[in-house]
Amino acid sequence: MITIYHNNRCSKSREGVCFLEDAKTEFEIVNYLEKSPKKREIKSLLKKLKFKPIELVRQKEAIWIENYKDKNLCDDEIIEAMIKFPILIERPIIVNGNKAIIARPTEKILEIL
Repeated sequence: MITIYHNNRCSKSREGVCFLEDAKTEFEIVNYLEKSPKKREIKSLLKKLKFKPIELVRQKEAIWIENYKDKNLCDDEIIEAMIKFPILIERPIIVNGNKAIIARPTEKILEIL
């Protein structure tokens, strides 16, 4: 089962949902802004993405710039920031089994279908 970590206010995230619908692929939507992911869930995503925590952060978000940009944070502190402020999580994340990608551009979804 495909999972998309989705923010409806994000055009790239909406494009990801449309892409999956057009591909006639069954998928589950996780509205991660409504229910912030737990630490183990973020760590699992990082492993599937093969990312370090900082690579999953939207570093141009005002919350990041105002609160974290100039700090020397360890990986756990970065993960805690994403839990506290899920808007900081890059999107859309598409998961298929033990693989995940950031669907930017949207066509990257083909890599894991």
